[in-house]
Amino acid sequence: MVTDLLVRPLRPEDVASWRRLWTAYLDFYDSAVPAETCDTTFARLLHGGDPNMGCRLALIDGRAVGLVHFIFHRHCWKPENVCYLQDLYADPEVRGRGVGRALIEAVYAVADSRGTPSVYWLTQEFNDTARQLYDRIGQSTAFVKYVRG
Repeated sequence: MVTDLLVRPLRPEDVASWRRLWTAYLDFYDSAVPAETCDTTFARLLHGGDPNMGCRLALIDGRAVGLVHFIFHRHCWKPENVCYLQDLYADPEVRGRGVGRALIEAVYAVADSRGTPSVYWLTQEFNDTARQLYDRIGQSTAFVKYVRG
């Protein structure tokens, strides 16, 4: 575990660090988004951007080493909102040191503060490293995801 780890909300001055981490996350999933989408997403994730979206950065010795994005939304089966943990990334050199867990726990704390006990996320089957953590702190479901073709 990392003892000098700080998890905090995204700030305007984090744009370069955030963009580096998010680009690395997208690269991991062999994906990309246009620069305009990056700009829009960053603005939405800042405090005061979109009240249903958020981001936390993980820092070690002041250097951003991980991020998590989350989105609150309505649910037809619950009176309260639910929280979708959409993106989670830690630099490869810090994996296995508690960064991912700390970021997930930060989302849990935000969700709890908003009266939203349900937090869920998705990952791809091949993401074995992350699934080792997810299997310890979450419950997998039998649902299969489909998207509009």
